Amino acid sequence: MDYFPLFFKLSQQPCLVIGAGNCAARKIELLQRANAKITVIAREISPQISAMQGLTLVQKAFEANDLSGFKLVISATNDIETNQQVSFHAKQQNVWVNVVDSPALCDFIFPSIVDRSPITIAVSSGGASPVLARLLRAKIETIIPPTYGVLAQLAEKFREAVKKTIIRPPMRRIFWENVLQGRVAELVFAGQTETAENELEFALTQTEALKAKGEVYLIGAGPGAADLLTFRALRLMQQADIVVYDRLVSADILDLARRDSEKIYVGKERSNHSVPQEEINELLVTLAKEGKRVARLKGGDPFIFGRGGEEIETLMEQGIAFQVVPGITAANGCASYAGIPLTHRDYAQSCIFVTGHLKDDSVNLNWTQLATPNQTVVIYMGLIGLEKICQSLISHGSSPDLPIALIQQGTTVHQRVITATLSTLVEKINGEKFAPPTLIIIGSVVDLHQKLNWFATSK
Repeated sequence: MDYFPLFFKLSQQPCLVIGAGNCAARKIELLQRANAKITVIAREISPQISAMQGLTLVQKAFEANDLSGFKLVISATNDIETNQQVSFHAKQQNVWVNVVDSPALCDFIFPSIVDRSPITIAVSSGGASPVLARLLRAKIETIIPPTYGVLAQLAEKFREAVKKTIIRPPMRRIFWENVLQGRVAELVFAGQTETAENELEFALTQTEALKAKGEVYLIGAGPGAADLLTFRALRLMQQADIVVYDRLVSADILDLARRDSEKIYVGKERSNHSVPQEEINELLVTLAKEGKRVARLKGGDPFIFGRGGEEIETLMEQGIAFQVVPGITAANGCASYAGIPLTHRDYAQSCIFVTGHLKDDSVNLNWTQLATPNQTVVIYMGLIGLEKICQSLISHGSSPDLPIALIQQGTTVHQRVITATLSTLVEKINGEKFAPPTLIIIGSVVDLHQKLNWFATSK
């Protein structure tokens, strides 16, 4: 993060603008919207700026001592030397400085702004691409109607009353979530502000029935890429009090959870279960009984080698409410991003998912079934047993030339794909550094990888 986002209160604060052309005028308009006290210094003052109300105009060249007493300064001139001097002297005097179109000279930059006062949304590319930031702002504009500002004003009006009525912060948060996502919000969006206010007042009289109801959301986090999460997964992650996550959940996905939620890592690796499954099951029960809303994030899909069934069995036995949110399993995600269709009428009419190790960490599969021709075999967690997998398939009738793919960190920008045959893959990756999460795909469909590969770079 090159720039840390902050919102400054500039109302009646002294701000200086160097320059008085069109570019300076745009910055002045933004500062005026924040009710700043603005002084403009320039050799020439344009008619546009002269006509602006409430400015202090000084027609002269910039000097270092002009910065005294100002909170921030914006240099918006066409003179490179002047801009450099403004930046240098501002930093010397600890005055925040922005030089238009020169990120290297700036302490701060102007984001693209979505104004739904008192809601303000800022979008920045860190100066890398202002046009892209504006395009993103335009997208946000389309999904955040102006009435969100009215809703925020209504919430502000009742904030103290709610705080006095509902003492416990967790209960208060649930109350506001219900209000801001329920009938009150819909009434505001429909323009019925007075009715919405009455509805909110009534809701405050019903708080005796408001209590924390513990629940567990068993969420499939998908194969890796954050934008492959479902809408429901994202919504529940945003309202969960606690997030319990495993090793395959990426940092990008965790960043989408509610900021103030507690994060608990329960990752497991082959032969190294940092938290045994039984303890995870009990943890979910304990947290839910405390009234917490718990998002249990699992890589891929919780019901495909994710032990989700074991977890909800315990929840059901203890009478804990829960929801299950399917995720894109690694087989679907990684195969799609590697350009390997799992079925194809010319190559494979069936597909089998198996795990590369069992409960006792052995690799003991139905090799005869897996060696059946005209099918695709997808093996989860098979990296350590790769050599035995290849040898066993060959010894049970598979051709040594049967194509096989090894996919690491599929669907992410770090995706890596190695293709070979059952007889050559182990030797081909000898000396290569491969680490979980990996997925193995075996079958004639792997030959389509070179033709259909569309994502990132693969071998």
